[in-house]
Amino acid sequence: MSAVFRVAGRRDVGAAVDLLRDDGLGQTRETAAPEAYLAAFAEMMAVPGNRLIVGERDGEIVATYQITIIPGISLAGARRAQIEGVRVASGVRGQGVGALLISDAEARSRAAGAVLLQLTMNQSREESRRFYEREGFVASHFGFKKSL
Repeated sequence: MSAVFRVAGRRDVGAAVDLLRDDGLGQTRETAAPEAYLAAFAEMMAVPGNRLIVGERDGEIVATYQITIIPGISLAGARRAQIEGVRVASGVRGQGVGALLISDAEARSRAAGAVLLQLTMNQSREESRRFYEREGFVASHFGFKKSL
């Protein structure tokens, strides 16, 4: 299975949102009007080191993720890369697209000078947890979120 990953453009936002909706959690969370997602995309892309990435196969977007490069003071001023909204189309899961996505994120992270690639995921996503562990991620920290 092959896929080509690239920085998303405005025309890709709808397809990326469709991927976010392509599971039980996303169906309940991603309910805003298209204009909200387009405004969020414009704001996101205006921030250096923050990009929406899409993966294409045969002209169809089959994967997406957001990557943010975070400069920090800890670890001797190390940069971290955070990936969020990681999704692979349900019709191509198990075909290697996820591994290609992670490889792309790692390459972009290294190119930006990051020394660490991190992510969070919902604890209910058992298959995703197993996938990330196979890809070399370690569940080394507890994460907390607080709705505002």
